[in-house]
Amino acid sequence: MELIPIGYGNVVSGGRLVAIVAPDSAPIKRIIQDARDRGMLIDASYGKKTRSVLVMDSDHVILSALAPDSIIRRTGEDEEE
Repeated sequence: MELIPIGYGNVVSGGRLVAIVAPDSAPIKRIIQDARDRGMLIDASYGKKTRSVLVMDSDHVILSALAPDSIIRRTGEDEEE
């Protein structure tokens, strides 16, 4: 099981991760609001500006203060490409 650090000591399971996206577009903002309404939103940004949104296969949505490219670098997968 690969654990991916998403900032402030928090980690997510790499095998459960579906997408890492920026929170700027309207469709992503709707996904965040829908997850909040369903009780499936996890705010791991510790009050900082949300810079990435992680969508999990369990329908959970996780907010992180790290940029998507920073999270991708932490996975180590881009080194193989």
